[in-house]
Amino acid sequence: MMKKTLLLLFAMLFLLPMTNANAQIKFFNEPPFEHYKVSKGDSFWFIGQRYNVDYRELMRLNPEIDPYNMQVGEVIRLKAAAEHHTQFEDQVVQLVNRERANRGLGALNHRADVKNVAHKKAEDMINSNYFSHTSPNYGSPFDMLRTFGISYQSAAENIAKGQTTPEQVMNSWMNSSGHRQNILNGSFDAIGVGFYRGAWVQIFIKSR
Repeated sequence: MMKKTLLLLFAMLFLLPMTNANAQIKFFNEPPFEHYKVSKGDSFWFIGQRYNVDYRELMRLNPEIDPYNMQVGEVIRLKAAAEHHTQFEDQVVQLVNRERANRGLGALNHRADVKNVAHKKAEDMINSNYFSHTSPNYGSPFDMLRTFGISYQSAAENIAKGQTTPEQVMNSWMNSSGHRQNILNGSFDAIGVGFYRGAWVQIFIKSR
């Protein structure tokens, strides 16, 4: 049986803020994997040439990445996410808003920019093989929101791993007092949900 795990995090807004040149570069007829970690000197054009993907498609898949200021260590998509990922994410939002409606709370807006961050976090947990609110690549959820240019007054994160359906992960979260508190927090007005290969992420925010 696949192990199922949960973590949650809540916090108010606070202020913070390699490539071997001599190595032979291999080119591919198509991307052998879904993601790529940016190295020194990379550009969308070069990455597209290497993996036989139109650089304009890479820009479309990664709208949050500045093509003129790519950062070493950033993870970009080489392929579009599977359709069922989006369906699962939308279904989780529907289940969240059903629980909120049953308690007289307003529906959360599934914001595209917050959803993008949540999906990136889910991908990152799988690709970097960790289960934590703190990413080795992006830092805390609050760091990550700021990195992607999202302003907020307060924010929270629920994560889970191993559940196979939206209903299953929502049951797990609703049966945990801390996760349930985030889902039913009346101060939040927006949500982003990410799902990737068994990793689930909910990010809640109160907009400015």
